[in-house]
Amino acid sequence: MSLFKKGIIALSVNIALVSSALACTTLLAGSEATNDGSLIIARSADSDALKAQHFVIHPAKTNQTGIYSTKEHNGANNFTYPLPKNSLRYTTVPNWKTQLHGATGFNELGVGVSGTESIFASPKALSFDPYVEETGITEDDIPDVLLSRAKTAREAVELLGSIIEKQGAGEGFGVAVVDKNELWYLETGTGHHWIAQKLPKDKYFATGNQGRLQHYDINSNDVLGSKNLVEFAVEKGLYNPEKEGAFNFSKAYTRDDERDRTYNDPRVWVIQQQFNPSLKQAVDDGRNFAPLLTPEKKVSVEEAKAMLRNHFEGTEHDPYTNGLNGQDSWRPISVFRTYEAHVMQVRPELPQEIGEVTYVGLGMADLTAFVPYYSGLKAYPQHYGIGSNQADSDSIYWKYRKLQTLVMTDYPKLAPIVKKAYQEWEAKTALEQKEMEAKYLTMVKTDKASADKMLNEFNLRVMADAEKLTESLMNELFTVRTKDIQDDIFFANKSKKD
Repeated sequence: MSLFKKGIIALSVNIALVSSALACTTLLAGSEATNDGSLIIARSADSDALKAQHFVIHPAKTNQTGIYSTKEHNGANNFTYPLPKNSLRYTTVPNWKTQLHGATGFNELGVGVSGTESIFASPKALSFDPYVEETGITEDDIPDVLLSRAKTAREAVELLGSIIEKQGAGEGFGVAVVDKNELWYLETGTGHHWIAQKLPKDKYFATGNQGRLQHYDINSNDVLGSKNLVEFAVEKGLYNPEKEGAFNFSKAYTRDDERDRTYNDPRVWVIQQQFNPSLKQAVDDGRNFAPLLTPEKKVSVEEAKAMLRNHFEGTEHDPYTNGLNGQDSWRPISVFRTYEAHVMQVRPELPQEIGEVTYVGLGMADLTAFVPYYSGLKAYPQHYGIGSNQADSDSIYWKYRKLQTLVMTDYPKLAPIVKKAYQEWEAKTALEQKEMEAKYLTMVKTDKASADKMLNEFNLRVMADAEKLTESLMNELFTVRTKDIQDDIFFANKSKKD
């Protein structure tokens, strides 16, 4: 079979591998569970390789009136909510078509949101309290509603919970919210029920499209939930205190069936193996995986990126390097349809401008560069705000996505070239970041304006360097593939003559 034909088949297989259901994977780490005392959120957003992402800065606004409307943006449904009188400045990385579904962002007061992780309530629970699909809040709306007004992570969680109770959730989701003091994770149960857990400082939490929170204590300040959360479960036969003992939110409200055994459990299992390698547990025993663990191996930005890039490499379940098998039952974390992945880092001891950094990888995490975006960045280049579901030559999204698509035509041969180049670039950039941050800390004491200018110039240069590297890799790989096809045709013709 020709190399070109093999490449096309490989690409088709990999797209088929990941075209079933929408999905994400999430990792959270408390300050004592990380290697440097930071708080970390890492999440991949997976649904459609053609979903170009835009980088948007929403300016602060005063004396606003009126209503936020999803429908006006051609979003998922007709959710509405009052606009805040005074809206905070905040960033998002939204869907090109609606400018909603913002994936990740921080506001000017240091509150960060990553949303959402798609999760599923049990059919029985939904029969009593279905999702409010027409007017309930969805992942389209959560970043804009929360980041425009929340002053703390707790306030953001309480606001989202209140909206779920009063207006309903339009779908099942999990949302991570962070500030310099706390990291929270909220999960929906049914249309109007939810739970939220403040992450203990020494723990990490991993999930892949499952409701995984369990413990609920109405008297604890570290756990929040909807009114009558437990009583509703008892009333509807979702939880029997006499037979089951302590209330378990996940068991009472969320789905757990054969789909979880291969689609979801392996992702949580491999994350827990990464940070607790001595842990012995069956891959298909996800319901019994501990939701919160103290890591044997500290979480870092680099380890979080490695998690997002994981596709069971080195095992028989790797769908890319072992004959490009699109039929394996284990769903990997890194998939072709990922449209962006990010690592949000909060370092409370630093000024917010450099203490909050989001490392965004556009497209498939395994084959992209995680570029740092500091909260002190004032503006994005124009081509960071363009791009659609049609490939183009200008948007930043399509520059990464084109390279990834080319790699997938011969992953075993081309992926090592790209991965090595990006890893070397990331290592070099990390050293440059340390130097810049040290310089910023010195400058900001006497001249904040100059320090901020230096930070912006650095960040824009790093972004440009990653873009240039991507363009260079595209040309290098096109040269390789052109030679492959030329050689393939030459030998095919020679064989016919012989």
